[in-house]
Amino acid sequence: MMLRTVVFFLFCLSVSVVQVRAQDAPMAVSQCQAIAQSLPQTRFAQYAPESFLPVILAQSDATEGLSAREEVRITFVGHSTYFIETPGGVGIATDYSGVYRPSRLPDVVTMNKAHSTHFELNPDAGIGQVLQGWSDVPGEKIQHNVVVGDAYIRNVATDIRSWGGGLEENGNSIFIFEIAGLCIGHLGHLHHELTESHYTEIGRLDILMVPVDGGLTLGADSMSRVVDRLRSSMILPMHRPGGLDRFIGMLSGKFDVAYAREPTIVVSMRSLPKRPTILVPQGM
Repeated sequence: MMLRTVVFFLFCLSVSVVQVRAQDAPMAVSQCQAIAQSLPQTRFAQYAPESFLPVILAQSDATEGLSAREEVRITFVGHSTYFIETPGGVGIATDYSGVYRPSRLPDVVTMNKAHSTHFELNPDAGIGQVLQGWSDVPGEKIQHNVVVGDAYIRNVATDIRSWGGGLEENGNSIFIFEIAGLCIGHLGHLHHELTESHYTEIGRLDILMVPVDGGLTLGADSMSRVVDRLRSSMILPMHRPGGLDRFIGMLSGKFDVAYAREPTIVVSMRSLPKRPTILVPQGM
């Protein structure tokens, strides 16, 4: 925990430098990657929250309001769209299609192109950052490394099934959001088991958003192996509720199961479950 606190402090410090002198700090360091031998090229978005979060050490006596500064708010909006709100006020909608809309216009949206409920070709002009999980050049790997306010967003490309039944190389992205010391991963429309290279690129994930349909994405057996391997503290199911019971059954004994009491899940590094837990959001 002490090591993670130190890493979190260094990341916060790097973000503060980004906001003040972005031109002098062209890179950000992922705190979630298991192996990071080279730093990703990072784009710094033009976003200025009303008040930047101060850096507070865990040992500091200034603890008033500390919990609020660490808390990330996650709301299941529908299908594969979760709305993530950072302590600094950045709103991020995953697999955004416009069909399932969060309570306010997101600052950032991520998309995958499996079908029309995972992307929007003409998103609202007020959305600051639109990050699609595929390249417009077939087979080319798209790469995102973006800092928006107090969120660092990157992706890991995977293949996707084409409508003709074949595999389209690098057609899907696992998006990873590093916020307030937490590593949050969204598997998108994952269609195959991950390789060792994928696991290395992903690194540690504290919170994992998983499609549980059991067939339209990855089959239930394979998906359960991916989830078991990543061993995240909190699993948030998504996509289609029809496969939820089977998904839970396949991981019973390895993961606790809980049901969210409120529409919005509030979580921080301090409040992560002590045992790996499948947390079923309201509306799923």
